[in-house]
Amino acid sequence: MAPRKVIITCAVTGSVHTPSMSPYLPVTPDQIATDAIAAAEAGASILHLHARDPRDGRPTADPDVFMQFLPRIKQATDAVINITTGGSSLMTLDQRLAAPLRAEPEMCSLNMGSMNFALFPMLDKPREWQHEWEPKLLEATRDTIFKNTFADMESMLERLGKGCGTRFEFECYDVGHLYSLAHFRDRGLVSGPLFIQFVLGILGGIGADPDNLVHMKRIADKLFGDSYQFSVLAAGRNQMPLISIAAAMGGNVRVGLEDSLYDGRQLAKSNADQVRRIRGILDGLSLEVATPAEARHMLALKGGDRVAF
Repeated sequence: MAPRKVIITCAVTGSVHTPSMSPYLPVTPDQIATDAIAAAEAGASILHLHARDPRDGRPTADPDVFMQFLPRIKQATDAVINITTGGSSLMTLDQRLAAPLRAEPEMCSLNMGSMNFALFPMLDKPREWQHEWEPKLLEATRDTIFKNTFADMESMLERLGKGCGTRFEFECYDVGHLYSLAHFRDRGLVSGPLFIQFVLGILGGIGADPDNLVHMKRIADKLFGDSYQFSVLAAGRNQMPLISIAAAMGGNVRVGLEDSLYDGRQLAKSNADQVRRIRGILDGLSLEVATPAEARHMLALKGGDRVAF
């Protein structure tokens, strides 16, 4: 029997952390491209990408900013490019879809429902803010909802999935999201192999502990049988412990400065640091890392030659 291959996804910058939290958070298009390419060279076969305003690091959905780094990454690496459709809770659906619809990537993330997505507890740690927008954005999550209604999700599946040949990383922040995904499967709007990302540790979603991971896996097995691949991301200090458990359970893993700013007890100096860290753990578990070509085969992706950038 051929050894099982593990897909490493790297979420390079996200929209959760702010520049004042780490000097190593990539902000400009050049920094995002450089960090993404290094992560791919370290072993990440999927690169999950957000954009930031290069002037002050705030999250942006501007497709022109995405296009300052997407072609460079594609030219330098064979990694699968996965563009967010989440952006931030302060963006409209049309804003969140602008870059993916222009780029027509192989993959996009798709949050499987509306939810509280609370970042305001990050304000509890005293710090000097570089930009006025940073504490304001975090505080805004106390009274905003990340909106992804069934109509929103249907629109993304139609416009990106059917319209662009894009497949999805279905981000499930709680057990109910798995049932929502099964609903779309039953209606024929999605088909396998599904790539399901169990997201643990966001305030508003399921907590980051091994029991919850096992429960998510148990429900996914009941709903989807052998027609899915699962991956795990865990926020903050729970990142490496829980994704290591996920790998031992037969899953794939996600690292990156979107999810945690640390490599061990120190700030990660790059996304590649975290990729190398989990790769060492996978080696210790006698697991092999999937190449981009193997990831494309496992997830039935259309191929990098069929994107629009």
